[in-house]
Amino acid sequence: MAQNSSIVARLSAMPLFAGLSDDDLDDIARSLEVRQVKAGKTLIKQGQWGHELLVVLDGEVEIRRDDQTVATQGPGSVVGETAVLSDARRNASVVARAAATVGTIEYSQIHALIDTIPELGGRLDALTRDRAPE
Repeated sequence: MAQNSSIVARLSAMPLFAGLSDDDLDDIARSLEVRQVKAGKTLIKQGQWGHELLVVLDGEVEIRRDDQTVATQGPGSVVGETAVLSDARRNASVVARAAATVGTIEYSQIHALIDTIPELGGRLDALTRDRAPE
């Protein structure tokens, strides 16, 4: 339970999850599979089908398109949402820039969360629109 409360505290400070109820944050925290990854670990591979999204809890990840780094994301970032929400192939790879702690939420779990927390769905849709390539 101590780990879950730590995750809830981290989530509540992230823009995507800020302002959600404690119950909603607890549901999201229980859906996360938290893991430590080493620098250089590929977490998402461009071109593969999207089955989960990632929440960066600690460390940094690079977003790479066609082997070119296009962005760096740190704690509080969510990546991989576009493919999960649109049931599409990944448009970029995500690689740990340094040792990192990430949480993954599987496709079925994120859709269940969106069903029970409509505000989360709206926020994810907005994030996807903001990140859409021009």
